[in-house]
Amino acid sequence: MDHHAETPEQDQPTDRIQPAPTEADEHLILEAEKIALALGRMFPGLCEVVLHDLRDPQHAIRAIENNLSGRHVGDSATELGLARIADPQYPSVIQNYPNQFPDGRPAKSTSIGIKNAAGEYIAALCLNLDVSVLSPVTLALSNLVATESDYREQPLETLRDRNARELRETVEALAAERAGTPRSLNRANKKELVQQLHRDGFFESHDAAQAIADLLGVSRATVYNYTK
Repeated sequence: MDHHAETPEQDQPTDRIQPAPTEADEHLILEAEKIALALGRMFPGLCEVVLHDLRDPQHAIRAIENNLSGRHVGDSATELGLARIADPQYPSVIQNYPNQFPDGRPAKSTSIGIKNAAGEYIAALCLNLDVSVLSPVTLALSNLVATESDYREQPLETLRDRNARELRETVEALAAERAGTPRSLNRANKKELVQQLHRDGFFESHDAAQAIADLLGVSRATVYNYTK
């Protein structure tokens, strides 16, 4: 009969790195779940928010909002999470470090470690911002906040001497105003963009048409047709 009494003990998990969770620890993580949910809903489609339960590293993901990485609740901890489990002195906040989603998109991440009353890391709240979608927005905002004084600093006569870099930056800015990149614009938007460049004097340079064609992903003849 004694060997039956030992069965429950044998069934207990043996790979838990930290002690069994206390009621206080669970309360902290439940509160952190509320924060993860709120942050995720504040930045829909832009910022992935992940709550890791470091008490169970093999099934660490407790909650995930704005799933941009393709992970799921119950997936394992990341390398950073394991580092915190192994070292209570590991920095509690790692701010704005470069990261990457599985499909190659660049991300900016912040990881916040959560300790219990005993000074042990029991959770981590991680934010992963998809910065790949922000480049067109940044260009559009730069153009939006530009004042007239910005243009007065550059006499209009310099339009005749536009170099390739300035032309590229202008094309990208005009494309951003239309919520896209130069090559992603539809035919109508590309035509409007070319006509704007023509009005602003960018075609004074003999090689401007070919440079614009390369940026837009069309032929030189198409660029000239757009100017009509």
